[in-house]
Amino acid sequence: MSLSFYLGRRLSLGSEGKRKAPAIRVAIIAVALSIAVMIGAIAIVTGFQREIRDRIIGFNSHITLYALSDPVNESNIVSLTPGLSQLLKGEDYISDIGVEAAIPAIMKTTEAFKGVYLKSAADSNTSSFLQSTLEEGALPSFMAKPKEDTDTASLEILISRKTANELNLRPGDKINTYFLNDELRVRPLRVKGIYNSHFNVYDNAYIYGDLRLIQQLGALQNTEGTAIRITTNDFSRLTEYSQRLQQRLIEGTAEGLIYRPYQVDNALNQGAGYFRWLTMLDTNVVVIIVLMTFVACVTLISAMLIIILDKKRFIGIIRALGASKREVRSTFIWLALRIAITGMLIGNLLMLCFLYAQKRYHFLPLDPDAYYIDYVPVHFSWEGFAILNAGVLFIIWLTLILPSLFAARISPAVTMRFE
Repeated sequence: MSLSFYLGRRLSLGSEGKRKAPAIRVAIIAVALSIAVMIGAIAIVTGFQREIRDRIIGFNSHITLYALSDPVNESNIVSLTPGLSQLLKGEDYISDIGVEAAIPAIMKTTEAFKGVYLKSAADSNTSSFLQSTLEEGALPSFMAKPKEDTDTASLEILISRKTANELNLRPGDKINTYFLNDELRVRPLRVKGIYNSHFNVYDNAYIYGDLRLIQQLGALQNTEGTAIRITTNDFSRLTEYSQRLQQRLIEGTAEGLIYRPYQVDNALNQGAGYFRWLTMLDTNVVVIIVLMTFVACVTLISAMLIIILDKKRFIGIIRALGASKREVRSTFIWLALRIAITGMLIGNLLMLCFLYAQKRYHFLPLDPDAYYIDYVPVHFSWEGFAILNAGVLFIIWLTLILPSLFAARISPAVTMRFE
């Protein structure tokens, strides 16, 4: 054990018989608050990003494949042909594919009517997303359990809270819904549940029903729909994967695997406005981290200078006993790091308890009309937590080098003369 480390660990932080000087307490509180605010800001912004991303993906999927009309195929109906399925399954970044369909509809009660899109929800990702936003009732049976091998389509639907309020519907109610394809068709659909994502653009437009029902109404085969949903294994590389898939589709057309052109779209494009908003939050977090680190460093420098002035006699004694300037500097750096680490431990503990309580109980509410979520979301990453603490501690250590030079320059002769 080095002399400076031993002295820094054992040296009292008190002054004139006090266990801790007021400046030390202020420094510990400042560091605790700073690290707590930084951890909280990162956890909340990360929580927002995950919640918004998951909701956009829930409505749109990672990548969506649309068929383009051409002189040969004027219809925009897509078909998951063996050739297209082989091409998609050959891409190692694609983890799941499926057909989806949507059809315009008019829901009519005796008092009101509303135009919507009846959209399929055949895959587990969409079902999980809708389950997380469910407010009343339950998921339709075709979502809650694997689809049975039958041609009988379920007439159960899941509607949004906005639609339910406009049409005065509750779970269990039946409503005549009109579909205009080649001819006008009507189906008595039964409301099984009500979801609320707080995304009014989507909630106002979509109700969810059985894919088989939409295929029957549109005279489609079981491999046909209006789009193909694709899930990738890494959302952070979505732009790259979209470009790779578009290029592969062009090659597949040239090779004869597929017979028509397709358009590739992804959740980043479909939710571009929301993601731009999240990017602004990232900037705010950077500003908060910089300001809080500055506050912690300035407070610690002030505390360190106060300690140095209070320990002038001690400095003179150890210098007279042969301690080098470097050892004196290191001693006070270790002493200041004790203060910093104490504050960081307190701040970490308090904020972790707060984040756990918020994640579990959602006691901090938000206005969903402004933030799209009715509570403050948090997401905690142990990796990010470790990097933040290590980075802050390293910056504090660098900052403390400068005031430690003041302690090393104190002359033992001067201090002993005044003592």
